Amino acid sequence: MAQKAIDLVTKATEDDKSKNYAEALRLYESAVEYFLHAMKYEVPNERAKESIRAKCKQYLDRAEKLKEYIEKNKDKKKPVKAGAGNAGGKKGGGGGGSKDSDSDDEDPTKRKMEAKMEGAIVAEKPNVSWDDVAGLEGAKSALKEAVILPIKFPHMFTGKRTAWRGILLFGPPGTGKTYLAKAVATEANNSTFFSVSSADLVSKWMGESEQHVKALFTMAREHKPSIIFIDEVDSLCASRSEQESESARRIKTEFLVQMQGVGNQNESVLVLGATNIPWVLDSAIRRRFEKRIYIPLPEAPARTTMFRLNLGDTPHSLNEDDFRILGSKTDGYSGADISIVVRDALMQPVRKVQTATHFKYVSGPSVDDPSVTVDDLLTPCSPGEAGAMELTWEQVPSDRLFEPVVSMRDMMRSLADSKPSVNDEDLNKLRKFTEDFGMEG
Repeated sequence: MAQKAIDLVTKATEDDKSKNYAEALRLYESAVEYFLHAMKYEVPNERAKESIRAKCKQYLDRAEKLKEYIEKNKDKKKPVKAGAGNAGGKKGGGGGGSKDSDSDDEDPTKRKMEAKMEGAIVAEKPNVSWDDVAGLEGAKSALKEAVILPIKFPHMFTGKRTAWRGILLFGPPGTGKTYLAKAVATEANNSTFFSVSSADLVSKWMGESEQHVKALFTMAREHKPSIIFIDEVDSLCASRSEQESESARRIKTEFLVQMQGVGNQNESVLVLGATNIPWVLDSAIRRRFEKRIYIPLPEAPARTTMFRLNLGDTPHSLNEDDFRILGSKTDGYSGADISIVVRDALMQPVRKVQTATHFKYVSGPSVDDPSVTVDDLLTPCSPGEAGAMELTWEQVPSDRLFEPVVSMRDMMRSLADSKPSVNDEDLNKLRKFTEDFGMEG
């Protein structure tokens, strides 16, 4: 039943992206029904139930938006152009309908642009909450001020008090800029989230790139409140120079016009950018990002939390003191670096199983049913331990392996083999940019 629900959601997402909204609405609602039945009869784990409830809420929110859109547009009729009614059966009536196909040229182009930008809408929320982001309280506070509060209390943001319309997240690679954007996408329940990169906007055809930018902002205004997240914004909006191509210059110009140009009303539209090299941004683009927030390397308490979050519910023997020691020993490591250390440590039990020459019997939860304890599980051991039997992993039945837990020794071994990915030269450039133009996150 759970698998059926997953299949329905997959199909619903495809129909949603293809703008087949009526069918997507039906599939979302059916999927939620299957998920609810699965929770009742197939899912004993309370944590899994919570995850399913969160997903169902997302699907129902999207279904509600689709329902509103369908209701709003069901009575709209496609306008008939002058002369279209009698163009079908006449070939030589004085030329009265001979140019109808030419007059429709703009509509297919516009539909093509909108269809491309529809793919940038994040239909399924990433399920990342603020609590999943370790540290970065300043950045989280600024994003809540720019995104969550204006949606929840719109009456507070009237007159001269307006919400921020451009926020730039900058800092070393792997410090959580994209992860923060995922949290924004999850927490901003009633907004439309567009996630774009240069691949979505840049075209080899002359004039198409700036049309993509215009279509993106037009759709954001139509679906407001909206958030446009541009990852690696430096690839699109680097400083203008005489050596750059005409198409690169035009796409930057269109960004400038759309973000803060005459006649463009961007109320309830937030542009959220992320970059590792903010000093290459064009000064006019930089100005349009009203808040420029530095996302630094994590401090020791945040690193401690990251080790705990990355381990998750994997069986381990680490205590709070161990986590604090790991946090203190990883000065200069980014969040991505810590994630790699933990992923390598999680593989240490697999390596123990692979290289073990002896196993012994232990008691533990059954592989098939964790609620049942069995006494004939096999776990790797040293040859001198009591009860050790000479075996290889190939001789151990698949349902009889008791995996070793991740230990502090595993963590330290993985930490010894890894190095931080950020150098001092880049950090100095980022600090200088923060002093000149930014604020600490």
